[in-house]
Amino acid sequence: MDKEAFMPAFIHSYFIALGVLIGGTLIGAIGAFLAGEPPLTKMFEFANRLKIWALVAAIGGTFDAVYSFERGIFLGETRDIVKQVLLIVSAMGGAQTGWVIVTWLTQEHLS
Repeated sequence: MDKEAFMPAFIHSYFIALGVLIGGTLIGAIGAFLAGEPPLTKMFEFANRLKIWALVAAIGGTFDAVYSFERGIFLGETRDIVKQVLLIVSAMGGAQTGWVIVTWLTQEHLS
């Protein structure tokens, strides 16, 4: 993990995941509209597929997370493991929030 303080990193992780999911679905919907496909249906599909990528983007790639876990396990730095798990949970919360917003907007789950 870089030298960024934990709380700002925690907040950034949440909002990066939220932004990736909402931004990706909106841009994808524009592309679907231009291609003659139903944009709201495609937004719902994109939101389902982008959740994992929003998580990966928010935690800064998988290698940083793996390195933090390695340090925690092999060097006894359990604080790094806890911080990394909390950052992942924050990113999952952001991705889930974005998914819920898109689901509310599209109402595709009702059909």
